[in-house]
Amino acid sequence: MKKKTRRDFFRLAGMGMAATSLSSLAQFSCASPNRKAGASEKHLDLGMASYTFREFSLDDTLAMTRRLGLKRIAFKSFHLPLESSEEEIKAVSRKVAESGLELYGCGVVYMQNEDEVNRAFLYARAAGMKIIIGVPNHELLEMVDRKVKEFDIRLAIHNHGPTDKLYPTPESAYTRIKDLDPRIGLCIDIGHTERCGVDASESAERFADRLHDVHIKDVSAAAEEGSTVEIGRGVIDIPRFIRTLLKIKYTGIASFEFEKDAQDPLPGVAESVGYVRGVLAAV
Repeated sequence: MKKKTRRDFFRLAGMGMAATSLSSLAQFSCASPNRKAGASEKHLDLGMASYTFREFSLDDTLAMTRRLGLKRIAFKSFHLPLESSEEEIKAVSRKVAESGLELYGCGVVYMQNEDEVNRAFLYARAAGMKIIIGVPNHELLEMVDRKVKEFDIRLAIHNHGPTDKLYPTPESAYTRIKDLDPRIGLCIDIGHTERCGVDASESAERFADRLHDVHIKDVSAAAEEGSTVEIGRGVIDIPRFIRTLLKIKYTGIASFEFEKDAQDPLPGVAESVGYVRGVLAAV
């Protein structure tokens, strides 16, 4: 029999756990009272970036997130438009809470002028969000600095890879915000980071003091043409990245952003969630 590699082991373990997560949500619930005090997910909170379910309604998005056993979600504007009134935002926020989920943040939110910066912070405050995952234009960073102090809401700058003119890599954002309020930090998208030829684990450790959020995924190649694949099937060393987050005592959320199969993402996301949980159980 052909010898199994470590990656094969985690892939198979993850696929098995993913299948179980669809049939037995309670087994993997982060909030399960039966989990031992030292369980891995106590040290790494997993969540969902709702962009994954961009082709689905709010109700379906909440239901699928719960089905995966995840407890935290960050909304893309598909599920709560930025233009919504304060009353509409609060109503949706209550609905999320009543569903058993925590609406911890929003993003990715683009900010190209002062009105969009103001809108983003008012939106996050009305929803009770803790963080904005955003992309503010460079010239707006001083205004963002004032807003995080005024609202006491963190902002994590999201890097978007080789074609991004503003923040292609975590370092490109860090160099611009390192002297600003510490509530301004990074959302490291590990897929886009690897597509730039940059090691996501090294970036997480190097910029640990400003790491506020993570988009966890896998990609087919560490190059511009790399695309999203199920976690464990791509080129990113996920076990190493998880170990890095645990090493730096990362306290933010690692949210799944699955950009593949927009019309039917649940199987791929379930496999990805299962893989990560398999790694957490093994490291």
